[in-house]
Amino acid sequence: MSFFRNQFANVVEWEEFREDMIFYKWKNREIKKGSKLIIRPGQDAIFLNNGSIEGAFQEDGEYDIESQIVPFLSTLKGFKFGFNSGMRVEVLFVNTKEFTVKWGTKNAINIPATGLPGGMPIRANGTFQFKVNDYISLIDKIAGIKNQYLVEDVKIRIISVLDQLLMKWIVTEGKDMFNLQANAFEIAKGIREDLDSQMAESGLSITGFQIMSFSYPKEVQDMINKNASHGMVGNIDKYQQISMIDSMSSGKNSGGGTASDMAGMMMGMNMANQMMDKMNKQNQNQQQNQQPASEPASEPAPQSQEKKQRPNFCPNCGTKTGEGNFCSNCGHKLV
Repeated sequence: MSFFRNQFANVVEWEEFREDMIFYKWKNREIKKGSKLIIRPGQDAIFLNNGSIEGAFQEDGEYDIESQIVPFLSTLKGFKFGFNSGMRVEVLFVNTKEFTVKWGTKNAINIPATGLPGGMPIRANGTFQFKVNDYISLIDKIAGIKNQYLVEDVKIRIISVLDQLLMKWIVTEGKDMFNLQANAFEIAKGIREDLDSQMAESGLSITGFQIMSFSYPKEVQDMINKNASHGMVGNIDKYQQISMIDSMSSGKNSGGGTASDMAGMMMGMNMANQMMDKMNKQNQNQQQNQQPASEPASEPAPQSQEKKQRPNFCPNCGTKTGEGNFCSNCGHKLV
């Protein structure tokens, strides 16, 4: 009799476990008397009955379902295993670890910019982290219709909205389009908050989001690199000189591509405005410097002055003076 009964016993466990699998559903099989539940480290086991949670078990180990699991199930705790009868439930195994995923824009994002009708094409890449934090929402939105869920499924969903979020946090927040890397932390923080609010309805939490780098079209990136290497920030004269020399020596005045032409036009307009301001200031300074020269010159000082009158007595010793310029007694200068 014992042999006959044991042949119906089975093991409830996560079969064919994968590191990139978020959850796995064990279903469509009857749990018999003597069955075991195996929970491995990093896993939770959720017992479901008609789509509702019966019980959640989070400690890893091996459990006897009849004596250690059934008594803790909400509506099935009074279930009694009879001969050749079993309990039909679903068991959802959830991976509790935090997943790290690499992301990158598939196509360039055309960020709107003044003077660029088609926008500035920019790419970006980085990583994000997520984990399951709400079993009820996970079951209602995803596990109710899927037997398994992979990291790739989450990545596809994130990538589908990432372009709009990048554009939002670059454009609406007024970030410097030519220096996005300096604002990468703030942009990433805003995107993480938006993603977390969107994924929360599915029981997932976005625990981190990082932007590793932004990339521009090659022609624009070369201009940015040149600007940094020559220390031209705030030194428009140096930028003008180097740009003119490079253009004349390399012959790259034309054919640089739409993005670089438009970016160069934007920089050129800024440069022209700064040059005009500087020229106006220089003209004003020159006029101010020339103004004193136009005033009538003062009368020239007399080339010679009359000699001072020689005293009759030396102011130092009182001796009567003669015709000399020095006192004959003490040598004091008289004139």
